[in-house]
Amino acid sequence: MKKIELYTDGACSGNPGRGGYGAILRYNGVEKVFSRGYRLTTNNRMELLGAIVGLEALKEPCQVELYSDSKYLTDAVNKGWVYGWRKKGWKKSDGKPALNVDLWERLLALTEIHKVTFIWVKGHAGHPDNERCDKLAVAAYNGENLEKDENYGD
Repeated sequence: MKKIELYTDGACSGNPGRGGYGAILRYNGVEKVFSRGYRLTTNNRMELLGAIVGLEALKEPCQVELYSDSKYLTDAVNKGWVYGWRKKGWKKSDGKPALNVDLWERLLALTEIHKVTFIWVKGHAGHPDNERCDKLAVAAYNGENLEKDENYGD
């Protein structure tokens, strides 16, 4: 399996508000960069979407180290919360509905194709690739032609 590095970040201006994601996919010194902005969304949706877009760009099963500053993303997978939510019909332990089910389903499907290790990095702490992804996400939501987040608002 190819060994891939994937750096991701999501950002919002207001939460909910305009949002964007940035993702950097790296293999053998070659990079692919992704970003997109949305009119109305949430920060957590953008964190998830950055990871999804990066993984969806892979054309064959890969071993991926996915770096994110989102505890929501990394803890939900690493601590098994998302698997519990899915097992309970997308309900959290308190019985309330889990959020962002559409994106979690996409992400979990990708983790069945790729061997993904989710690694948390502290945000806004000088990690060069995390800072770069943040800039991509902010530029995306400050750009023109923002998209509609099909499963959220607007």
